[in-house]
Amino acid sequence: MSHFKGKNIVITGGSRGIGHAIAVKLAADGANIALLSKTDTPHPKLEGTIHTVAEDIIQAGGQALPIKTDIRFEQEVNDAIGEVVSTFGGIDILINNASAISLTKCLDTKMKTYDLMQSVNARGTFLCSQSCLPHLLKSDNPHILTISPPLNMKNKWFKDHTAYTISKYGMSMTTLGLSAELEASGVAVNSLWPRTTIATAAIKYNFSEEILQASRKPEIMADSAYWVLSRPSRELTGQFLIDESVLRKIGVEDFDKYQVTPGKALFSDLYID
Repeated sequence: MSHFKGKNIVITGGSRGIGHAIAVKLAADGANIALLSKTDTPHPKLEGTIHTVAEDIIQAGGQALPIKTDIRFEQEVNDAIGEVVSTFGGIDILINNASAISLTKCLDTKMKTYDLMQSVNARGTFLCSQSCLPHLLKSDNPHILTISPPLNMKNKWFKDHTAYTISKYGMSMTTLGLSAELEASGVAVNSLWPRTTIATAAIKYNFSEEILQASRKPEIMADSAYWVLSRPSRELTGQFLIDESVLRKIGVEDFDKYQVTPGKALFSDLYID
């Protein structure tokens, strides 16, 4: 059964990693996918652009609309969403995946970096949700899914990277608030977070090779996102979901296939006790 054939999906920051994996997974179901990312030319260190992902989406069986967008800027976001609607005819799902990361202590955090994380993570999630909302309200099964952690308020999750945690928790507070605000309207608003580190560029450049090898592949996030987004929107909202827990709930038992190094002890992600 195809859950997403003809569905119109917006993914922010989908040029690599988790966003890329989710895009390809939904494309295989026949989805129309708009990629809003500022990476339209190759990065010197990072693989992938919105155009290479668009090719992967088409190859998987979906329709692709890559739009160079910096989600820090309201006009760029509104213009991009307007282009999505004029091309696809509406929006059914928004995936707030774009995120900036800098795991730095207070004295090591430049205010330019602080502002970048707040602008992309907390503000960008709110802005993209706001811009998509009038169109989501017209969908028969509207979802907003944000890649952000459960609100775990222990000080150890702020220590050593307060600025980053504030920005990620800003994304999660957007889920908390909008899920309550939109519940009566039938728009599902949830967050999804990995139990373990995921082998992405963010992990490669912020953690050791040892942690990268103790990570899982982005496909575990794609498979869990697929299930969440296929649920009736009025039945699942306001949840802080963990990828492994989602998949165990639906009967998945083999998690070795998701490991970068099968059999290696896994490294828990931030914000997971």
